[in-house]
Amino acid sequence: MTATLDGVAPGRTAPAKGRSRARARNRLTVLAFLAPAGLGFLLFFGYPLVATVVFSFTKYDLINPPEFIGVENYTYMFSDKLFRTSVYNTLWLVVVLTGARVVFALGVASIVARLKSGAGLVRTLCYLPSLAPPVAATLVFFLVMRPSGPVDGFLGWFGVDSPLWFSDPDWSKPGITAVMLWVSGDLMIIILAAILDVPQEQYEAAELDGAGPVRRWWHITLPSISPVLLFGVVNSIILALQLFTQAVVAGSAASGSADVTGSTRILGFPENSTLTFPVWLYTQGFRYFDMGYAAAMATVLFVISFIATAFLVQRMRKGSHQEEGGPGA
Repeated sequence: MTATLDGVAPGRTAPAKGRSRARARNRLTVLAFLAPAGLGFLLFFGYPLVATVVFSFTKYDLINPPEFIGVENYTYMFSDKLFRTSVYNTLWLVVVLTGARVVFALGVASIVARLKSGAGLVRTLCYLPSLAPPVAATLVFFLVMRPSGPVDGFLGWFGVDSPLWFSDPDWSKPGITAVMLWVSGDLMIIILAAILDVPQEQYEAAELDGAGPVRRWWHITLPSISPVLLFGVVNSIILALQLFTQAVVAGSAASGSADVTGSTRILGFPENSTLTFPVWLYTQGFRYFDMGYAAAMATVLFVISFIATAFLVQRMRKGSHQEEGGPGA
């Protein structure tokens, strides 16, 4: 019995060692393929992120060496009036733009999905504006909506006074929202693909049960595309938190302060109503050269974006788990 066991043992350990070597080679192969992406991530995201956090605790003007000042940059935010203004403008855009963008894209996608003919042409026309550069799209809207412009003339036919839009602090943020809705064709295409992917058998079964178009849309379409809608919410929140180009171009064009190079002397026009968080961050860093304070603002923006995204993704995972019949369903 002992001889038999001694004879079998060496034969079993050899394949085990071979499998471990094969797994090690596979791991090395995978790591080799991932190395370029990993190095790029560390070089272009990891290092700048760590450097931004470090500089946020310093006084740094890009010329003199950084001087450690602790949390003074963060405490100064509470007394910075324009910082609070930029936070309010950004939160306004997050709430209004996120809801309007998702609802607008969902509405257009629902209409296009029901078209019997010409759906391809309509889909193309709705998507094309999203390909326009942000500067060009904002300038087009400014020229169309400016006083004595086409929109003003059209409303004048009906005896309606057109708002001043980008020259009025009460209408500047709605004007920027209109620009962002016009270029939301990318989100519309994603939602349209989700709507077209809903199994037709569910609609047919609901129709046999007497459900009308509205009930089918509410009880079948919306639940089926809810993960895509949540993606649209996350995407729109991040877009609103980082909104910069449209605010700068709209304010510069309305104030007439842009020179032939495109540079502007006035940011936030009119009356700081377009002074978003990224615009104030840019002003602190590249106009006042207070890179320490700008780094602190960038860190706060990253933390807020990360928390909002993580919360919404967690809700999406929880909702998907409940739909699959997991615990808590």
